[in-house]
This record gives sequence, structure tokens and C-alpha cells, in this order.
Amino acid sequence: MNQKRLRYLMASAFLFLAPTVAASQTPSELQRLQQVDPIVLEQLKSRILSSGLTADQIRARLRAEGYPENLLDAYLPGSVGQEPGSTTATPEDVFAAVRQLGIVDTLDIAALHCGKTPMSDTTIIPRDTTAAGRAQAQLARTAAAARCARLDSLARAARDTARNATDSGYAIFGLSMFRQPTTLFDPNISGPVDASYRLGPGDQLVLVLTGDVNQAYTLSVTRDGFIVVPQAGQIYVNNLTLGELENVLYARLGRVYSGVRRGAGATTHFSVTPSRIRSNQIFVLGDVVGPGSYRISSLGTALYALYAANGPTESGSLRNVQIRRGGRTVQTFDVYDYLLSGDASRDVRLLNGDVVFVPVRMAHVRVTGEVMRPATYEVRPTETLRDVVRFAGGLRSSASIRRVQIERIQAPNQRGATGGRDRVTIDITSETLAAADGGNIQLLDGDVVRVFKVAERMRNRVLVNGNVWQPGAIGLTPGMTVSQALRLAGGAKPDTYLGQIQVSRLNPDSTRTQLHAMLRDTAGSVIGDFPLREDDEIRVFSASEFRPTRTVAITGAVRNSGQVPYHEGMTVRDLVLLAGGLEQSADLREAEIARLPADRRGGATAETFRVALDSSYLFERGPDGRYFGPPGLPAPSGQTPEVALRPYDNVLILRQPNWELQRTAVISGEVRFPGAYSLRTKTEKVSDLIQRAGGLTPEAYADGVTFYRAKDKVGRIGIALPEILRHPGSRDNLQLQDGDSIFIPRYNAVVNVAGSVNSPVAVTYVPGKPLEYYVRAAGGATRKGDIKYAYVTQPNGKVEAMTGRFIFKSEPKPRPGSTVFVPQKDPSERRVDYIATIGSIAQVAASFVAIAIALRR
Repeated sequence: MNQKRLRYLMASAFLFLAPTVAASQTPSELQRLQQVDPIVLEQLKSRILSSGLTADQIRARLRAEGYPENLLDAYLPGSVGQEPGSTTATPEDVFAAVRQLGIVDTLDIAALHCGKTPMSDTTIIPRDTTAAGRAQAQLARTAAAARCARLDSLARAARDTARNATDSGYAIFGLSMFRQPTTLFDPNISGPVDASYRLGPGDQLVLVLTGDVNQAYTLSVTRDGFIVVPQAGQIYVNNLTLGELENVLYARLGRVYSGVRRGAGATTHFSVTPSRIRSNQIFVLGDVVGPGSYRISSLGTALYALYAANGPTESGSLRNVQIRRGGRTVQTFDVYDYLLSGDASRDVRLLNGDVVFVPVRMAHVRVTGEVMRPATYEVRPTETLRDVVRFAGGLRSSASIRRVQIERIQAPNQRGATGGRDRVTIDITSETLAAADGGNIQLLDGDVVRVFKVAERMRNRVLVNGNVWQPGAIGLTPGMTVSQALRLAGGAKPDTYLGQIQVSRLNPDSTRTQLHAMLRDTAGSVIGDFPLREDDEIRVFSASEFRPTRTVAITGAVRNSGQVPYHEGMTVRDLVLLAGGLEQSADLREAEIARLPADRRGGATAETFRVALDSSYLFERGPDGRYFGPPGLPAPSGQTPEVALRPYDNVLILRQPNWELQRTAVISGEVRFPGAYSLRTKTEKVSDLIQRAGGLTPEAYADGVTFYRAKDKVGRIGIALPEILRHPGSRDNLQLQDGDSIFIPRYNAVVNVAGSVNSPVAVTYVPGKPLEYYVRAAGGATRKGDIKYAYVTQPNGKVEAMTGRFIFKSEPKPRPGSTVFVPQKDPSERRVDYIATIGSIAQVAASFVAIAIALRR
């Protein structure tokens, strides 16, 4: 992920969060937020001072970006008589300027805002604020703090992504082991317990006697640390190991059972094992993720306690884990011993009340580059570069031992007084590394050790590319020539271009010189052979690279039309086969070939001619060379000579005139013989189909016919079937097309009323009644209904609408089976005040009358 993309994501995150922060503030808090906290401005000054830019450089950049060059003078070194925030510029101008200069980014500015007084718990709420106002302000402050915490987390994640995109080793070694859910450190409480286990209150033991006496006893350790053994009495076992308890039992049981003794003469034997393990209360304190008190199994160790607390924090130590008992440190444990060599000998078993304390870490050194395990490691004061490289798993095979680089933050007493000298780079050369104590270089906190890769350049080789059998790199031997390199590359291929071989030679100044040679033949004999040098690149060409791509094309009545590569000797029959064969509609008499013209004068682009075909193009050829086809088909007629093609020919397979598959039309409903009929001619009409279907039944309603055309997705077409039946020459007697369907319903003596009417219903048909009659029968139009735009869809599909106004109005008359529809008013249409209009007309008429009277006088 590049820096530009990261800045975009970070800015987008801020723009997403910032409005919610601002929206949650009270007016007084918004006013305080706009007045930038002096502490914020002091931090901004510190950022500017640590940027490494001089005052002159900052002024020059401000001038180049269009800002006043003295905008940031109050924040520059040596500023006199002016405090941060006292300039006439607004804080927004200051923040925008430092963001434009790259000193801080958007999330840095947001974090500075969020970290100060307006977002903190110390925000002062005015005394005159009501209880509700105080509660609202407190909620707003809490919400703002939560959003700022999320913003800070987002900023850290973005910075981690940015640095990991260009570097590695930022993960602190060992911490991830304590962050993952696992049973790695769980003690084995179900298995056998070793002799070093110390007993305490809460443990439960099983004592088994065999031999002269066969008995088993369950013995619980009391709060006072005793167990009670039948016949042997009370025994104090607190803080005894199992091995020590065994010695005590030999003495106490030997007094009761004469057969209990050590050695071969024993006739009574015993064994004692824990059957239930107690839990101890221990404390994990210091720099750990979850400090506090934990109850863990008495078999648990310091590692298990650390895991229960989620391990040390980033500032906690893994090298100096302390186990404190009774106010003193009884053991220190280095987790690196366990992680690097599997040594857990110092990981002691914890007792009740023990404290596992994790102090602040020692020096951190980041190791990156060509090591086995790039990470950040904790280093003791006595450990050196050699130890850190060992922690990192050693060097990779690709590591360069010529130079190891250390980036260091200088000690305070070694830093420059004017800033910009706080970091230095130290190169460890190969001579230092090769010395006996070459790795004994002391490291400081914050050091970054970089191990570089070896050079990518491959030495002592030449490259052979192009038309050879085994292209690639070849090891250069003294005196190797071009011909020898070609033979090592497997030799040239048969179609190699002999006219020239190119040899590109690398010069000391990284430029290249072009050298040439020629091949006598493809056996590898070179004319003008010469010795090669390191990094020479040989290129052998193929003659086919210089040939144009030649094609032929076929279109028309074939299965797969298009272009195919041209081959010498290709014929029309070959091209037909490559096209998947002919379609059934193909005209087998002749085909047309378009060919590049021999003479292009006059703008000629092609010359065409016809070639003969025959029925053999539809048959397969048998083993004896004769043609055969499916049973029952006639033998092919004749065999025309094969027609050779030339490059770029276009072959057109003609179709038979007027050839097409049968067309079908469907008629259903009230006819005598409904069904799907194949059309006999292209001119067959609606009346012809009805006649073929036996005519209409007595129940048929011809005026309600539904004629539907599926071709070209035309849909329903309104036709007057009664007119067609009376006069076959009517314009409505349409010619039928493939997929047409005709449905003739039964008589339906109702009119459907729909749309913006008060009661959409089906109304009984009354002969001669107009459209408005049926609207009134459905309760009339609603307030939103526009009666003047009402229309009727007649049963045959034709649509009739109201036309004209007042005495000139023409109103359609619905027929049985029709549908009346009242649309809604158009809210954008301007309504006409008819009364005012009539009044205006009357005034105009009166004016004309007055003028006429005046003229008569």
C-alpha cells in the first residue's frame, strides 16, 4: 500500500468521525473547541521543531503553497515576542498549513484536538446549567471521549499498516504467544504428579495398602495442613513434597503395620497419590495486560500465570519475570530461554500467595531484513549484536555479510543543540563482522539493525532468448563464442531466421551496444562468430515472426461462420468442415468467393466469382473414398472439382430462396377446432385461420377477440373481428406471422370499471350508455380522479378516449366485456377556471356588441 493511498484512508476516517464528534458537543464546548488549547499549540510547535526543517525552508514552502510566509513564525525556533496561538491567523489556517507541508496528517490533528480539555473529564460545566443540561453535557463528553479513543486506535492501526508496508520487525517477540486462545500452558491436572509436588490445604490424597493388609483410604488435607490416617493418627503434611510424605509414612505406618518397611523384607506395601489438586491464589502485577488476582491449579507455573493475565504489555519485560514469595524474590525467569531453546527449568511451580511481577522492559532493538525471524527483541545491557542476531534465528542464505546497518537514537549528551542530529546511522563492515569479536557490538534502546540482501545481479552468465530449444541463462566460460552458446541452448529451431542474430552487450556505463552475426544454417554454424562477454544477451528470430497472419472467412448458411487461419492447399470443402458443416437452408448449387483484386485501380477492393457445389457437401466420406449419408437419403449427385482458396478469401454459402421452417399460429376459445396450425402461405390471414378452425361456435363473442403477436414483442393488437368476418378485405384482416395467437371468448355482458373511482366494480352492460354512465355506476370518480381523461378498452383491444369539451364533447360507448379506466389527475397540470373563462368570453362578446352598435350610429 503506497503512502498516497494510506493518507487517503486516514483522511477518510477522520472525515467520517469528525462530524459525529462535533455534533455531540454542547454550544459552549464547541466554542471551547474552536479556541485551540495552548497545550495543543505547544505540541504542534514541538512537531514543527522535530520535523528537521529550518525556518527558511518552512517559510519558502509556505510561500510556494500560497500561505503567508510568516504564518508559522510563532512556532519556529528563536521566535521572540509572539506566543503560539497569538497570531491573527485562525487555528484552521495553521492546521491546514502544517498538514499541507507534511509535518502532520489529518489524524494527527484530530488526535491533538481529542486529547485536550474539551474532550476530557475535567471540562468545566457552567454553574447555571440545569440538571438536564448537565446530564446532556456529560453524555456528550463521554461520547466524544469514546469517539476520540476510536480515532486514536484507528490512527495507530493506520500508522502500523504504513510502516509495515515498507519495513518489518515491529512485532515484539514473544507477546503473541500470550495473546492467542490456547491450552499451551495449562497444567496437566489429570496425569501423575511428580515427587516434588508440595502439599497444602485443599489437596486430596489416596493411600493404598497391599500385602498383609488390603485397604484404601481417601485423605483430605485440612485447613491446618493435616491428614488423618486411620490407626496411624494425624500427620502434618503442609508444604511437604510427595517424596518427603513418603518418608514420613514409612515411619508412621511402620509403627502400626509390622510388614511396612523398606527393602526386600517388606510384606505390606503402600502408595500415596493425589486424587484432587487444590487451587492457589496468586497475584500477577506490574506491566501486564490484566493485572490482578487469579486462582490457578497448584501445578501451575509462572508461565501459566502470565498467560492467565494475557502476558506482558508492550512496555513489560519478558526477560526479567520475578516470582516473589513472602516479601522477597525467590526466582527470576527469562521467557526467552523457553521461547528460543525450550528451557523451562527456571519456570517454578507457584505456591498460594505468590506474586508474579513483570517490571518495565529493558532495551528494545528491532531487527529487520534478511534474518530468519524479524522482530523487536528485548536486550540485556551485557548482550551484543551477536546475541540479537541469534535471537532473530540467524542470517538467511540471501543475507549480505558485507554490511549490517544500525540506526540509532543518540544519547541525550550526544545530540545536537539545534535539533536534526538526534539520529545517526552506523555501518558494520565485513572486516568488523569477520573479526573474532565482530559481533560484540553494544546496542542501545531503540536501535534498528538492518541486514541487507545480497545483490540481485547474476554474474558470469549470458542470456540466449528467442527461437532456440532451451532459452535462458547460460554460464559463461572463458572464450565462449556465439555458436557455443547456441549449442548449449539446444540449437536453433528449423524455422529460424538465418539473416541476423542480435547480441546486446552491456557497457561499463550501463548503456548497451548492438552486435550482429548471421547463421549459415540451422545446425548452429555462425558466420562472423565472436567471443562473448558477461551479461551479453543473444536474440534468435523465427521466420514466422515476420509473416503476416493470413486468414480466410466463411459466412452464410453454415453452422459457425467466422475467420480461420489459412493453410496452403486449403479448399472450400476444408473451410466448410472447419465451419461445422452446412445448414439445411444452404443452396448446394453454388457459392460466392470474394478475393483480393489483382488490380486496385479505380478503388477496387474485391473481385467476386461463383463456384459450383453439390450435395456431397452434406455427406461424409467413407474409408474407400466414396461418400455416404444417413439411411433413406438419396446418393449425392455428381462431384464438383475442389476449389482452392487463397489468403484472405471470403466464402459466402448462399441460402435457398424463400427457404424457412414451418410457421405456426394458435387459435383457441370459441372455435370448433382450436389448436396450433401451421401456416400454408406467407399471405394467410386471420379469416383464413378461423375458417380452417371450423368457424366460430354459437357462444362465441367475436367483438371480444384477443389477438396477440409475440414476434418482435409487439404484444396485443386490436382488431374488429365482426368486420373481418363480414368483409375479408377489411384492413383488420391482418396477415399472420409465426407465433401469432387468437383467443375468442364467450359473450360477457358486463363492463369493468377501474382506476380512480370510489367503487371499482363490474357493471351490467346497458346498450347505448356512454362512458360516464358506467363511472357513475361505480360511485363516480374520486377527488384525485380525472374524468376528462377517462378511456375505455373495448373487448377487441382497441382503446377509445373522451374528446372535446362541453357541447363538442365526444364520449365513447363501452361494449360488453370492455374496461373503463379513470386515471389520476396530473399534479403538475394547471387547472382551468371554467367559470372565469366563461365570464371572460361574455365580456369579450359584450365588447363586440357595443362596438357593433357604435358603428351603426
